[in-house]
Amino acid sequence: MFISHRILTVSSNMITRKILLMLISLLTLWVLFMTSRTFSKFGSTLRLPISVHHQNTSKKLLSTYKPLATATPLTEIQKKTNKIIHQLDQLIPHRPFSSVNTTTSAAHSVATIFNPKTNYCRGDQLDILLEVRDYSGQRKTYGGDFLRARISSPDLKAGASGKVTDFNNGTYLITFTLFWVGRVSVSLLLIHPSEGVSALWKARNRGYDKVIFTGQFANGTSQVFTECGLVLNTSTELCQYLDHQDQEAFYCVKPPHVSCDAFTHLKTRNSRVSHLSIKEKTLFQRSNVGVEIMKSFKAIEVSNCNNSEVEREKCHTGIKVPVPSGYALQEKWIPTSCKIIQFNAMNIIGDCLKRKLIYLMGDSTLRQWILYFPSMMKTLKFFDHHGSGNFKRFVLVDMERHIQIQWKKHGHPFVTEQLFSMKDDEYITREIDRIAGDKNTAIVITIGQHFRPFPIDIFIRRAINIRRAIERLFLRSPDTKVILKTENIREMYIEAERFGDFHGYIQYLIMKDIFQDLNVGVIDAWDMTIAYGTNNVHPPNHVVRNQINMFLNYIC
Repeated sequence: MFISHRILTVSSNMITRKILLMLISLLTLWVLFMTSRTFSKFGSTLRLPISVHHQNTSKKLLSTYKPLATATPLTEIQKKTNKIIHQLDQLIPHRPFSSVNTTTSAAHSVATIFNPKTNYCRGDQLDILLEVRDYSGQRKTYGGDFLRARISSPDLKAGASGKVTDFNNGTYLITFTLFWVGRVSVSLLLIHPSEGVSALWKARNRGYDKVIFTGQFANGTSQVFTECGLVLNTSTELCQYLDHQDQEAFYCVKPPHVSCDAFTHLKTRNSRVSHLSIKEKTLFQRSNVGVEIMKSFKAIEVSNCNNSEVEREKCHTGIKVPVPSGYALQEKWIPTSCKIIQFNAMNIIGDCLKRKLIYLMGDSTLRQWILYFPSMMKTLKFFDHHGSGNFKRFVLVDMERHIQIQWKKHGHPFVTEQLFSMKDDEYITREIDRIAGDKNTAIVITIGQHFRPFPIDIFIRRAINIRRAIERLFLRSPDTKVILKTENIREMYIEAERFGDFHGYIQYLIMKDIFQDLNVGVIDAWDMTIAYGTNNVHPPNHVVRNQINMFLNYIC
């Protein structure tokens, strides 16, 4: 009796457990079902550019679905980027602006020679104290004006930039080194007052919408055009072209019934968007840009004074670049930190370039180089890659001397009204990662002009990523030569909000900071083009020749 009762009890407990397990399973399935419905509904109501739905994949830049971003720790690159932006915000503080009359006036500002001399010798320093004042003649109590200082001797085809020290109280010290003998003219331009600088900095970082990207997609035998960009604020389906390693992304609105992989060409145009107020725009009218402060300043006579030449080491990668980095004399560029050889004769250039593999990576200011090389060395011939337009890959070869020189445009953003192919479009970092490198390989990099219309963070991240790619290259091939060409100054009266030189100057400072302790050569094109007084994004051939000559000194 006892045994039978126990069996019945055990059997009853087993049945109870089974029922409970079934109920738990049903409950779990119900919870999962409701959770998935809730998540799906939440995901469809928040459409951010980084978390949109994608259906197609690209072989090179993958178009993928990315889940909603969650709170994650900042990456090392984000931390570095934020630190640099914070430093720039301190360097370019906000300046109140109520009227043009309260801004810096070139006509009312006063420039005087500090500790003037009766006679100046070659190698002496000329110091000028500048006190800036507004249009009513009142002295300003803060700095931040964007100034450009230059000395020149047109008859000698000579020029050099000056160093500007801002005391942040309305006074500046302008320092020139008198590099050559002769009559020297002094120029000090007010490019933008500090209030204009503040307005440009604020406007730059407000959005990516100052340039419109238009992508071309193939649809059978016809073409479809759609909106593209670094950031797209839309709820429509997007194609995302992502570099997974550096998390650099570019987007296009997905054309209906067309694959994301059918992306073939891209072009841009300026939008009508401006983040400057009507009052702020008056600061950038032609009459207010690049105004001479020292109109009545007399030329200075510089004598030789039997100064002895200081012996300098040969230019090499890793050498520190001072300010100014050099000067022009008889159209030849002479660095201040190292000794340079003039590569003029074709046979000397041929010996220098023999067995060299050279990669030029960047914008059209480096394309000028590859177009100029054949005039320096007649045996270099273009190899047809079957591309089209100004932004195709250019390749020069000399079969007998085993020389190859290649130019490729850098990746997004690239700003041009001309339609260019996306067939082999790539970021500089990926190009560097594909190079094996050796003592006969040289790389020249320049970025900047095409980044000016966009918030500064994208430029900082790109520069950091390029540095990391160079570091990886040096680990596998420390003998590879890497040269950085800074960006040129450009047209004085170009639209300041998108392409003005203030944006270029900030990027110039960023490049110098990020690459300062790396074993690379620097061609200070910013300083060089100020010295030559070119004011053209594509300087004349004698400037290009001197940039190339500096490059040859680094690699030979």
